[in-house]
Amino acid sequence: MKKRLLWIPIILLIGFLLGGITYYLLSKTTTSSYPLFMPRIPKQIEETSRAFSEIVKSVSPAVVNISSTKTVKRQPTPFDEFFDFFYPFPDGHSKKWKEQSLGSGVVVSADGYIVTNNHVVEQAEEIKVILIDKRSYKARVIGADPKTDIAIIKIDAKGLPVIPWSDSDKLQVGEFVLAIGNAFGLSHTVTMGIISAVGRADVGIADYENFIQTDAAINPGNSGGPLVNTKGELIGINTAIFSRTGGYQGIGFAVPSNMVRLVMDQLLKQGKVTRGWLGVTIQELTPELAREFGLKVSEGALISDIAKGSPAHKAGIIRGDIILEFNGKKIKDVSTLRNMVAQSKIGSQVELKVLRGNKEISVKATITQLPEIIADAAPGSSPDMNINGNALSGITVMDLNPAIAKQLGIEKDERGVVIVKVEPGSPAENAGVRKGDVLNEINKQKVDNLNDFNRIAAKIRPNESILLFINRGGRKFYAALPPH
Repeated sequence: MKKRLLWIPIILLIGFLLGGITYYLLSKTTTSSYPLFMPRIPKQIEETSRAFSEIVKSVSPAVVNISSTKTVKRQPTPFDEFFDFFYPFPDGHSKKWKEQSLGSGVVVSADGYIVTNNHVVEQAEEIKVILIDKRSYKARVIGADPKTDIAIIKIDAKGLPVIPWSDSDKLQVGEFVLAIGNAFGLSHTVTMGIISAVGRADVGIADYENFIQTDAAINPGNSGGPLVNTKGELIGINTAIFSRTGGYQGIGFAVPSNMVRLVMDQLLKQGKVTRGWLGVTIQELTPELAREFGLKVSEGALISDIAKGSPAHKAGIIRGDIILEFNGKKIKDVSTLRNMVAQSKIGSQVELKVLRGNKEISVKATITQLPEIIADAAPGSSPDMNINGNALSGITVMDLNPAIAKQLGIEKDERGVVIVKVEPGSPAENAGVRKGDVLNEINKQKVDNLNDFNRIAAKIRPNESILLFINRGGRKFYAALPPH
């Protein structure tokens, strides 16, 4: 009995020892195997991350912060004398005050030339530039081009780092880009994204638009800063954002580097920007207009008017021609052609591929300098006279006379009928026809007076589309009316 009792503590001791050994072995195995559950990061990702960091390190020293100050005057009101009497000392009722704006810039030469946006330094009385090492300089404007929103400023410094230029014509949608700038006053903020689109126009920011669109976050203060590619090269100058709130919403725009460089070179050499001129009024080819002119796709620029004595007039280009190519480059839309002509060298000869009727022809023209352009006059109104005719049934017209022509801001010897009423919801209204428009042609047939209008309108079938040629305050264009 005593021997059996003696075995109990021995068995317990052996069990305790075995348990301890088992626990030790299991804990050692678990600890040593733990790294197997750590994520394995591919070398390519690590290298890409380091590459972006290197780009930022190389580019950031050439990015500067810009602050400008200007005096803003309040327009006088009838109550000013009242306030001057009760508030004779400067306070919140002052008629002028100092306004400060923040932006960014890019050093483009070691001796202190900097590219930025025109709206950052426009009308500035004082401009201050701060480098990445916190050195501060006063800057002066060398030249500015409001039509592209580009300006060149200069600081008295030497040995500054610069960013190499890239060829923006070679950009591809989907490429990675970095935006650097003074976002919300936060110095050298870096954001990353891709190129969302190229050749964006009709954004309403500048007269000549060929923007790079990006989803890299661009915010107030980024204006004038660089957009760079994965080589650390300058591909554009950040200019604006599309936003309903004033902040970043995924769409930003940058002026492409090739346009920036062209403007910069002219500002530095000539002090101003000169642009090429062909002497044509052009309009977009809508699907309706494309069908009327026998095109399967809505590509090209439709010529709606030609200036007398202009390069286009001398080259034999006529109204109704459609420009398909410019120096071998395809014309997708009006903005493409406008930018190409504007950037052409004065005196250079260009070759145009033109569609006239159903035939493609080649025309050579010599580019001249863009002259001053007079703003369009606003259309007026006239008495009523009803004319009905299929797709034209929604408009009311009357004969044009010199008195009405003067009121509409067009030549006194202009021939045609003036539209005095457009019915809501009619084909004419849907096509953009307005009261005050002067109708010169219907389906390429001349309309000199009301008799011409009635004669041509009477022959139009109910299911027939109509091509109109219109003069609106001196600006001439085509409009296509769908069947009624």
